[in-house]
Amino acid sequence: MTDIGTAHKRSFLTLHDYGMGGLWWWIRARSAREVLEAFAWVEVVTDPETVARFEELEMVDIDASRMPPGLDGLRAERHAQRGLEGFGALADRDIVYLRRRSDEEDDEPAVQLIEVGSDGRRGRRVELAGDGTAVRSSPDDWLFNPPVADLFDPALAGQEISRSEFEEQWARARQAYTDL
Repeated sequence: MTDIGTAHKRSFLTLHDYGMGGLWWWIRARSAREVLEAFAWVEVVTDPETVARFEELEMVDIDASRMPPGLDGLRAERHAQRGLEGFGALADRDIVYLRRRSDEEDDEPAVQLIEVGSDGRRGRRVELAGDGTAVRSSPDDWLFNPPVADLFDPALAGQEISRSEFEEQWARARQAYTDL
């Protein structure tokens, strides 16, 4: 007899990339979207070479009452977001443009305009300083590019800007100095 809750589940390789490393799990779920709706800050990895490298990971069922360390907090974060206005509003977009305050504590306050892909990673970025200068950068300028946005996060809906606003600032910005 087949349990109705597991009848149509498949295994999805799931990554929480926190920049200098990541946590990996195999999650049994009905769809990749179900995984993304259930856990904040994760991505479903489909690259065949990567999937083959992680075949030996422990399996986690999405409907289990207890989750392993790391995944439990990501589920709690998503649960807290679920009922809020704007939850998942940007999730089905290939590219999203956001306006955010800089989170770098050492620098003077700045605004970042960020082009974000469906995986939450930056495509391009324009930093607008308080003095009116604008500096642009792209993935070639960064040592690593972890996700900077969880597109299910309801707070992001209020940070969205238009593509034309982003492109206007991108065109006027100077290229970031990089010594990479």
